[in-house]
Amino acid sequence: MQKKIGSPSLAILGIILGFLTTLSCSDPRKSTYETPDLNFKTTVEKGLIIPENWEVTLWAESPSLYNPTNIDVDAKGRVWVTEAVNYRDFNNDPKKHLSFEKGDRIMILEDTNGDGVSDSSKVFVQDEDLVAPMGIAVVGNKVFVSCAPSLFVYTDENGDDIPDKKEVFLTGFGGFDHDHSLHSLVAGPDGKYYFNTGNAGPHHVVDKSGWELRSGSVYTGGTPYNDKNEPAQVSDDDRIWVGGLALRINPDGTGLKVMGHNFRNSYEVALDSYGNMWQNDNDDQVVTCRVTWLMEGGNAGYFSANGKRTWQADRKPEQEVFSAHWHQEDPGVIPAGDNTGAGSPTGVLVYEGDAFGPEYRGMLLSADAGRNVIFAYQPSKKGAGFDLKRRDLVTSVQESTEGYVWNEIDDDERKWFRPSDVAASTDGSIYIADWYDPVVGGHQMMDSVGYGRIYRLTPKGKELKTPKIDLTTKEGQIEALLSPAINVRNSGFQKLVSQGEEAIEKVQEILKDDNPYHSARAIWLLSELGQRGSEIVVNVLKNEPDPRLRVVAYRALRQHHDSIVQYANLAVDDPAPEVRREVAISLRDESWEDSKGLIKKLYHEYDGLDLWYLEALGIASEDKEEEVFSDLVLEQPKSPTEWQDKFASLVWRLHPTSAAPALKERAMAETLNEEQKRQAITALAFIKDEEAVKAMLELSEHNDNAIVKNLAQWWVDFRKTNDWYSLWDWQSESGVNFDIPDQIAALENTLMNASNSMEERTNAGQKLATTLIGGRLLINLAAENRLPETLLEKLSEAIFSNPEMEIRTLAADYFKKPEEEKYIIPDIIALSGNESEGENIFITKCATCHTNGAFGNDIGPDLTAIGKKFDKSAMLDAIIHPNASIVFGYEPIMIKTKSGQAFYGFLLSEGETTVIKDMGGKQIVIAPSDIETKEHMKTSIMPNAKALGLTNQNLADLSTYLLTLKKSSS
Repeated sequence: MQKKIGSPSLAILGIILGFLTTLSCSDPRKSTYETPDLNFKTTVEKGLIIPENWEVTLWAESPSLYNPTNIDVDAKGRVWVTEAVNYRDFNNDPKKHLSFEKGDRIMILEDTNGDGVSDSSKVFVQDEDLVAPMGIAVVGNKVFVSCAPSLFVYTDENGDDIPDKKEVFLTGFGGFDHDHSLHSLVAGPDGKYYFNTGNAGPHHVVDKSGWELRSGSVYTGGTPYNDKNEPAQVSDDDRIWVGGLALRINPDGTGLKVMGHNFRNSYEVALDSYGNMWQNDNDDQVVTCRVTWLMEGGNAGYFSANGKRTWQADRKPEQEVFSAHWHQEDPGVIPAGDNTGAGSPTGVLVYEGDAFGPEYRGMLLSADAGRNVIFAYQPSKKGAGFDLKRRDLVTSVQESTEGYVWNEIDDDERKWFRPSDVAASTDGSIYIADWYDPVVGGHQMMDSVGYGRIYRLTPKGKELKTPKIDLTTKEGQIEALLSPAINVRNSGFQKLVSQGEEAIEKVQEILKDDNPYHSARAIWLLSELGQRGSEIVVNVLKNEPDPRLRVVAYRALRQHHDSIVQYANLAVDDPAPEVRREVAISLRDESWEDSKGLIKKLYHEYDGLDLWYLEALGIASEDKEEEVFSDLVLEQPKSPTEWQDKFASLVWRLHPTSAAPALKERAMAETLNEEQKRQAITALAFIKDEEAVKAMLELSEHNDNAIVKNLAQWWVDFRKTNDWYSLWDWQSESGVNFDIPDQIAALENTLMNASNSMEERTNAGQKLATTLIGGRLLINLAAENRLPETLLEKLSEAIFSNPEMEIRTLAADYFKKPEEEKYIIPDIIALSGNESEGENIFITKCATCHTNGAFGNDIGPDLTAIGKKFDKSAMLDAIIHPNASIVFGYEPIMIKTKSGQAFYGFLLSEGETTVIKDMGGKQIVIAPSDIETKEHMKTSIMPNAKALGLTNQNLADLSTYLLTLKKSSS
């Protein structure tokens, strides 16, 4: 099954780390650490482009496993696999695809003879409750399997690789048989469990103590089961959590806590030993996937803050897509991280082993199934956050992050390499799971046999042996704690914790380890070992020269003490912004009286530029915004136009109600530049108060400055459909007449009057079928099963002759289409495609809805980099059969108004008003009082190839052109 590919790619990332790890009494203000880049050559092995000094082995393949979605490694060095054979069975014919009637399986794979290749494969469990499970974690004798709606735990009490007990650890997650669902658990360096879930809500989850998480958003779709969701839900912590979530919980199932939210679909959360959370995130089929560090409590910015609006609804005039997609110009959102472009990010890993050399230690790996690549980063310090420079570590195509060398392959099987996960083994090697398919999940699986592979990466010429870890001895427990395999560490951690202060001497020795990640694990552990252990951790906080370890010390102390203020006072003057950032985050739930002095000190150390630090200040000030502003404004000049820039940025972030007059004054000031005025107007737009509405209305009439006037007017028009809807007496200005014209109403009455003759009803229906409003009415009536079968047949020819593409496309789900000649994809591939002709077809047939980076409209998904995700066969299938895989976020909705009209489009907002975007790109605002029904449709609004009038040659030309778009989009 290996595919031969071309010459090596460009240089791959390597970084040399210099670490200070021993405790020292030297001045910590003089300490630093660096992460310099190191480039190196690559080579091709087994059809994969890898670092030249590495080796790759096809470690396992079908039938040992099928369609792997996630992997983990246990203390014996065995690989555990979640299979998703029954993935999207609602959209795949079981007769034509591999299917398991007894449910999906968890497999255990092992290399029993030490030759570097798996020779043993056995089923741990096959369970009807497992439908496309998305995550696995082997923690001691417990196996956690993530399969929405539940996080299951199977316990193997006697070690015979057969579960003796099955429990539901947590349940209530949305996203059954959905990619945007519950993902894998990982045991953190603090002994707690971390995991995440995508935005296929709602999520109503109760932990073992009775604490309830309630989370949702405006998003529905993706599967027939994900038909309801709800934004702006309040959890038991009185906060609104939105979309995808990162979560933490105690091993006993109590203490569920949201660590970050508002993702689209972060496939996995990876923790390093410092306690940093890393993840990637998918996009809405544009060019804005990302990899980022997740700051605790951070809003990652996919939806609006309350989950009621999509990024398309919130996009500002001329705003760049990446910024709009992740709400980067809105206060209260963390920086988006590295824009990896088009793709389908999957598993993530922080590799902390030494097998490949110190230059690879600490490497963040992000699998991207859509891009056929494992991206590599060596995160470097940047203020209170991190800088991420991307390189390709492993890929199946001749591509690097620095450029793309393209050669058209009609059915490019190199792209079938779909890495779903990456994991470190106990011997330091790295495993990659590959589900090998021509498409990237979504709504279907095109590989009918469910073929899967696991690759093993090792240093060239270096034999790695699986250690035998004896957890009955302190030495074995330490070995487990220091293992490269993440979840194996937890076994050593728990055994050492159980010994209390008796384990301190052994654990304290690790503080001197050359590997600082080992030292970090020791700090977490020491904080669990009684008063004496805590005192050692306090000493680290005071005296350790490496700020990363001081961060660990503060985080560890915070978890074990009810009041963090005493430790905050120790760390608030730390010279490292990352340490002060942690202090700020820890003040979120502290009262103003207890945190006042600390917040002021933290603000005074703000450089006015560090967005991570600014967001940490915002988190510290939550529910204290008015007090923080009132206190700090006393330090500023009396005139708001003379505020320091850093104070103005803080006001933008906090946007307290009492700042509204000052913000209006700054927006109108002739002495301030355009950026400063925009900042003030944006801050004003996020104040939910009548005073802010009055101020913005005044600015919208500010004729002396066109920029201020136009921007303020845009905010007025936008906000009156959501946050300001009930604050002012707005007149409806949707631009849509909801009343049905008298002539259309008369025809509808004739059609629906059963006492009329069939000829009269048919004539009325045929006349309706020729108009836009009439066609919409007919489709709505058909969707509600209000038209008899006889009428449906008689009206079919007329409705498919409607001049509006919208009607002809949507009618296909309810009316009988004329017989059409079927396209044969292999026949199309056999034709020679003309790129220039394909571009002309795109301009005339596709650009009305799609962009390609240079031109087009943003009604449907951006196709700029579609060639990076599909080969020609898969792309043709998507064009010919658009209903087979409707893109997430572009599922159409039908709204019937009380006046009788029906509207179709993409849902943008669901809150104070409902906003949809129709096929012409127009936003239609509908008040709740005007809505009679809403229905999510199964039919894609995208016309199929036949509806567009495309011939076989047209399709060959168009697909050739779309494949070439990736040349300029890497």
